[in-house]
Amino acid sequence: MADRVVEMVDIWRGPVAESRHTGMAVVCNAAGEVIDGWGDLDTVILPRSSVKMIQALPLVASGAADAAGLTVDQLAFSCASHNGDKIHTDKARAWLGALGLSDDDLICGIQEPMGKQSRRALLKADETPCRVHNNCSGKHCGFLTLSKHLGAGPDYVHPDHPVQKSALDAFETVTGETSPGFGIDGCSAPNFATSMRGLGRAMGYFAGAREDGDALSQAALRLHQAMRLHPDLVAGEGRACTELMRAAKGKVTIKTGAEGVFTAILPDQGLGVALKITDGATRASECAIAGLLVKLGALDANDPVVRKYLNPEIKNFAGLVTGEVKLAAGFPV
Repeated sequence: MADRVVEMVDIWRGPVAESRHTGMAVVCNAAGEVIDGWGDLDTVILPRSSVKMIQALPLVASGAADAAGLTVDQLAFSCASHNGDKIHTDKARAWLGALGLSDDDLICGIQEPMGKQSRRALLKADETPCRVHNNCSGKHCGFLTLSKHLGAGPDYVHPDHPVQKSALDAFETVTGETSPGFGIDGCSAPNFATSMRGLGRAMGYFAGAREDGDALSQAALRLHQAMRLHPDLVAGEGRACTELMRAAKGKVTIKTGAEGVFTAILPDQGLGVALKITDGATRASECAIAGLLVKLGALDANDPVVRKYLNPEIKNFAGLVTGEVKLAAGFPV
């Protein structure tokens, strides 16, 4: 039996490995077969926001997106964990307005913008953040659109609501597993659990999605294409998802999730990737996903943007380089 976790990322200070991060990862093909894996792939995790493209599947597959006239950029935004910058809040407000709704109809909660400039702008204007600033507001606009299409009630995050039942059905279809349960995410929506293998299988499903497939397959294709076309909406400036997708030049769709989770879709190769850092450290998950995507040929290790995540320097308060974040020996080779 495989070790439950493997060493993935080391934090070096001078000649000493000061900290070590372990994790699990899997690469699956479009048929759901494991091509490569690290750690115990039967370990159950909460994928958090790394599966927003799965949560958006019913929005498209049901016909709700087309009935509402949603554009490609709105489909990308429905899969976002965004910075709360103006480009994002304008998108959310316009979408809500088209639905005849307002900030008050979002159940995601109020969150300060993740982008530093946007936080400063709010402070300078003596304004307070709204629900549209929440990094999940795009996903919730999608939920509201589907709820309206289904003629369902306003409590769209309740596990028994038709929106969440359809999300669970899509989730179990693409993971190929019955979800053992869920946790409530930061935005109040259910986050369904699956195994590492199941999460990788789901990303493989997206990678193999076809225009001549069934409604779910067509929806998967439209969503991961939209994310690659609009990486600025999926996360934002200074964020790994946005910057690495740009560096990949259309080769990969990348999505982060809280607590050290990343997923990736490589359509040209028909491969899907899932990664989880055991202790939830972002510094490690960004390094590990960059390393995996370099191994798979989707990223160039010499690209300065890729190096920023693959081997970032650690500096002290005086600006001196005191160490670096590095892939552990033997991972991901």
